[in-house]
Amino acid sequence: MEKVTLNVQGMSCGHCVNSIEGNVGELNGVSKVNVHLENGTVDVEFNENEVTLDKIKETIDDQGYDVN
Repeated sequence: MEKVTLNVQGMSCGHCVNSIEGNVGELNGVSKVNVHLENGTVDVEFNENEVTLDKIKETIDDQGYDVN
């Protein structure tokens, strides 16, 4: 399992948390997603054999947030 912390800009409320956790959490290979509004980060634990980091970033980006 791979663990990463992504810097995500544009998150400000509970809807943002639900949107990111829900959509990223549905990806095959993602086992855990935690959004931290207070510091603008998203922790993701995933199986790199099933899903790529680029796909995770793309999914967050598709929700309207900027991922660094």
